Amino acid sequence: MYNRAEVVDQNFIKFVREGRFPEARSHTTADMADLPAHELMDLFETQVMSRQMDLRARILKEKGECFYTIGSSGHEGNAVWGKAFRLTDMAFVHYRSCAFMIQRAKQLPGSTPLYDTMLSFVASSEDPIAGGRHKVFGSYPLMVPPQTSTIASHLPKALGAALSIGRAKDLKLSTSVMPSDAIVICSFGDASINHSTAVGAVNSTLWVAHQNVGMPLVFLCEDNGIGISVSTPDRWLESQYGQRHGLYYVEADGLNLCDLYMKAREAERYARLRRKPVFLHMRTVRLLGHAGSDMETSYRSLQEIEATEFNDPLLHSARIILEHGYASNEDLIKIYKNMEARVAAIGEYANTRPKYLKPEEVRASLVACAFPKEEPPPATEPQMAEVFGKEWPKLQQPLHLAKLINMVLHETLSRFPGAVVFGEDVAQKGGVYNVTDGLWKRFGPRRVFNSPLDEQTILGTAIGFAHNGFLPIPEIQFLAYVHNAEDQIRGEAATLAFFSQGQFTNGMVIRIAGLPYQKGFGGHFHNDNSLAVFRDIPGVIVAVPSNGADAVKMFRTCCHEAWVNGRVCVFVEPIALYMTRDLHETNDKGWTFTYPPYEERIDLGEPGIYGDGKDLTLVTYGNGVHLSQQAVKILSDQHNVSAKVIDLRWIAPINGDRLREEIGSARHVLIVDECRKTGSLSEWVAGHLAEHLDPMPRLKIVAADDCFIPLGKAAAAGLPSKDQIVTAALKLLNRI
Repeated sequence: MYNRAEVVDQNFIKFVREGRFPEARSHTTADMADLPAHELMDLFETQVMSRQMDLRARILKEKGECFYTIGSSGHEGNAVWGKAFRLTDMAFVHYRSCAFMIQRAKQLPGSTPLYDTMLSFVASSEDPIAGGRHKVFGSYPLMVPPQTSTIASHLPKALGAALSIGRAKDLKLSTSVMPSDAIVICSFGDASINHSTAVGAVNSTLWVAHQNVGMPLVFLCEDNGIGISVSTPDRWLESQYGQRHGLYYVEADGLNLCDLYMKAREAERYARLRRKPVFLHMRTVRLLGHAGSDMETSYRSLQEIEATEFNDPLLHSARIILEHGYASNEDLIKIYKNMEARVAAIGEYANTRPKYLKPEEVRASLVACAFPKEEPPPATEPQMAEVFGKEWPKLQQPLHLAKLINMVLHETLSRFPGAVVFGEDVAQKGGVYNVTDGLWKRFGPRRVFNSPLDEQTILGTAIGFAHNGFLPIPEIQFLAYVHNAEDQIRGEAATLAFFSQGQFTNGMVIRIAGLPYQKGFGGHFHNDNSLAVFRDIPGVIVAVPSNGADAVKMFRTCCHEAWVNGRVCVFVEPIALYMTRDLHETNDKGWTFTYPPYEERIDLGEPGIYGDGKDLTLVTYGNGVHLSQQAVKILSDQHNVSAKVIDLRWIAPINGDRLREEIGSARHVLIVDECRKTGSLSEWVAGHLAEHLDPMPRLKIVAADDCFIPLGKAAAAGLPSKDQIVTAALKLLNRI
């Protein structure tokens, strides 16, 4: 029969009635598992609920009324996770976790997991977690942050969340979400464990645990032996994780609720008491293909499919129940049929609920925060004097960008008890450019710490810490390095508020040293000049200060947005300007600034304005501001051109109204962009002005070549220079 869902459905009733069951793969008894009759029957009921949800979703999908495609059939054993672990154990789950969600909800009186999940299946705007934006398993009351089609991208943040528990206890952090004895659980499939994100997350977990730092994390690998159509090699997982030093490995029969419950309790006790990581390997099967559109017969024989279907977890559970005399064959069939009718009624009703979201409603969830936090008061002079000690008088002089960022990091760690700074080399060394110098010594290793050399781990750790009430400030050492882990920003951090209607947020400030113009060091991997990877991620704030005073005030704004509103902020620090002191002449100190008053910030989207010249308006940011200021002086001194420089400062979001207001009636606009022209900010600015200004000013763009940056003396060959800006300006003004 083509409709395998119908076959599996009918076979359950037929085989139970006939007393025909698959042979046991393991022989753990209910007594051994300490699983009494009512608990076993409760788990079986949950399995049936999950199966009927899958079957009903397929019926609705055939009618075009459901958008759910990936089912949990075959994985119903994960109901045990919902019973063996506490509600306070944060859970990061994958897309076959329906039974887990139902069972976990049973711990919370008044929960309606079937209805809530069905609303998600039909993409109703009343879905309590995502509001119809996506089919996700997630729940704020159940402490399950929503996940979409996770391919191991959630493992790094599970690592971070687990690490944060002990750190919150040590710091006596009042804003922590999980209790000090909590553990973190993270489920995924056998195919996902091959992803570099998973390999790196497990490695980093063991790297931390090896140093005797608490890592109460249970990796729940639900092994069905196949990833879409690619089979997992026999005994592959055991060979990789069965003997890993520091990783407690437990293998469980996912078709035997008794064995599974006993092994889950073993894993739970080990992680909770020893505060060490566990790999719980559940062997199960996959029924009904990978997803609704998957045709298993194209890569598996019918005989193989039927053999897998006969290993149905529900049939195994029914056999165990009958063997112990807890129910009769007809009792089990009655449970199954009654649940079918119940789920059908829920499905029909859920399908009548509102489904349409207005565009503004969809967009609003990108920056939603259901539970804003209270921000600590601004720093004070005595507070900062205490932080810096004898160095404080020296720090009240004009300083360069790197030192001022260092100071605002000290200020932030002083103000926010939950602020933590981490990344490669940020602790004792103080970072590659000494920007984090002194932080480790002043605030200690619990708040300033090094990470392994893995950007996915760094960003995932930030997400996990944010989930537990911290303000993470991770550092990515160079701009190009972020590409190793950009999905942690795009697919994980940035989507959390969107898929939870702001119930879950993971506010953070990601510091990234980057952009071009480095001297004596570089090449394309250290001297990168593209910010496109951030600009197209909805909801992410991207700050690019051009000087130290702005950097301090913008960083304060980012911390406010991250802490209070749960926003994800990317703070790009121009490396070439870190130590820059002069603007026009040697020793003029034109690019040094004093530390701004503690209450001063720069609002999101608010540009910086230099000059008020009427002949020419330059729009730029980052290194371009420094170069444009130099060019403007040449234009004024040698060509009698009066100019105005607009420093965008924020490249996401850009306040288009303020930009147009500052341009006003200017007839000549020069856009200076240090990034590669294709996909650059200059393209957006030109398009925005063309769309909104009438009459349209004359425009010209000076941007970097669409080329990687070479090493050595040619490093700046394809980048904008002050001379190029001057020449472009004169051409725009028809002076040459």
